[in-house]
Amino acid sequence: MNNVTVIGLGSMGATLARVLLKKGYQVTVWNRSIEKAESLLEDGAILATSVSSAISASEVSIICLSDYKASISILDTKEVKRALSGRVLIELSTGSPQQARDNELWAQENNVEYLDGAIAASPLQMGNSEATIFTSGSLIAYKQSEQILKCLAGNVLYLGEQVSAASSTDLAFLSYLFGSYLGFFHAARILESDGLRIDDFGSMIAHASQVVGEVIKYESEVIQTETYDNPQSSINMCMTTVELFMVQAHEANINNEFPMFAQGLFKRALDAGYGNEEVAALIKVMR
Repeated sequence: MNNVTVIGLGSMGATLARVLLKKGYQVTVWNRSIEKAESLLEDGAILATSVSSAISASEVSIICLSDYKASISILDTKEVKRALSGRVLIELSTGSPQQARDNELWAQENNVEYLDGAIAASPLQMGNSEATIFTSGSLIAYKQSEQILKCLAGNVLYLGEQVSAASSTDLAFLSYLFGSYLGFFHAARILESDGLRIDDFGSMIAHASQVVGEVIKYESEVIQTETYDNPQSSINMCMTTVELFMVQAHEANINNEFPMFAQGLFKRALDAGYGNEEVAALIKVMR
């Protein structure tokens, strides 16, 4: 299968099309603004005059827009639904787990093999081994598009036929990333308050990332098995550190919102009697 259609030519969509062209695919593209297709046409892409004609050109179509609302506004027309019938649609726009379920229902009603996807990479990383795409939904759709997806990312994960799995996994990944951002930015304020270099600390974190990953892996197993006794790092021990964050923020007169948030959760865990349990028991007060 050497034909593929890409709908949506923002920074990510255009990159997907360009990677596929470089990998030898015949790529049909469509975008509301024709100007965004010009450089791709120079590289050999074919410009469709409508969404329905773009979809008719390939057995597999990828749509990559700002969000699922924008996606469905383009797809939910009589002509497009007719063109999509019996074909594969890969959704790589940004959406929630429930939106993925809604899209799947729409696809089933219109005889479309639907694969929901989430890209965990920047446009610059696409086509490389470090790029990741989470997918879930129709197994038929995945099998028909697997080689296309593996051209786009070195790490393509099919998470099963539960269509919401890709979106939930992507949001979980982003939650971890954004939590790391907040922790790091507070760390930067601690360092700044003592005249220390932030970039040196960043390099240290990069070298320690595997160790941090092992800690997270351990805590994930604790939560999955609900085995919070015999802690390596108890909530009591961690609360001591959280309180030290508060002391330092007061002494250095820096923003304390991050440690205050952590302190609130840890206090609830202590009040619930989880002090001598593994720190992962914190999830009990978040449920």
